[in-house]
Amino acid sequence: MYTKILIPLDGSKTAEKVLPYARFVAGALKLPIELLAVVDIVEMATHISADQARYLDTMIADSVRSGEQYLREIARTFPNGTKCTVEKGQPEQVIIETAAADKGTLITMATHGRSGMNRWLLGSVTEKVLRGGTNAMLLVRATEEAKEVGANLKSIVVPLDGSELAEGVLPAVAELAKTLKLTVVLFRAYNIPYSAYAGGEGYYAVNYNELLAAMRDEAVDYLEKKAEAVKKMGIAEVSCVAKEGFAADEIISLARQSPDKLIAMCTHGRSGVKRWMIGSVTETVVRHSAGPILVVRAA
Repeated sequence: MYTKILIPLDGSKTAEKVLPYARFVAGALKLPIELLAVVDIVEMATHISADQARYLDTMIADSVRSGEQYLREIARTFPNGTKCTVEKGQPEQVIIETAAADKGTLITMATHGRSGMNRWLLGSVTEKVLRGGTNAMLLVRATEEAKEVGANLKSIVVPLDGSELAEGVLPAVAELAKTLKLTVVLFRAYNIPYSAYAGGEGYYAVNYNELLAAMRDEAVDYLEKKAEAVKKMGIAEVSCVAKEGFAADEIISLARQSPDKLIAMCTHGRSGVKRWMIGSVTETVVRHSAGPILVVRAA
């Protein structure tokens, strides 16, 4: 499934909040680790005056050396054989290209870090990798004030919307659940469009409660069928949760009920009332979920 874990770091304690999860997954899946630091030359150049420009090459070389030293210190917290790489260029592009060399690479990142010359691991960088990359990503929302979190996961929450694209995450979830001994929770949100109770065309003769009950029954029936399919993949403990509400809100709420849940979802799906697994939902969950999120590319 995965061949290695790539961990981009920028030197901030915030970015390092992803490390407990990376250690946990790498240890359980027996995956090699590559730590990556990027010297953003363009960003560096914009923060020096014209009379200091002649020192740019020296500053870049110093940044490379300090980056190598920093990564070696982090590598000591992982098993022997951890690879350390320092590159020069645009952080998001370097991350995407480094991971793309092996489609089995799992990118593991914090969703944001500090701003400034040596603090490029911002939400914008993570989102650019999320949007532009082709590899799976394990993302952890972090702040400078965040306390060190444990990485003992117990379950995987899998949001589904009825589309084949969203269901594309299930094989990866099954493999993870078996290897990490996690339970699986299949989730589907449902809600009646605003036009239904605003008197929109086609809804005049429909009873609101009856329509809501029908949507709930449809969601439950769908999840139960998918639960049987997941059990056939070798997962014994599979449960289903259908909840009225907006998808991103309910996904985040369910995950926050306990800190030992991993959310696993695809990056996009179809558009339309019943196809909410689009990039905006994924990005909303990434921005606001307190726990880790596995983002798998839809085929």
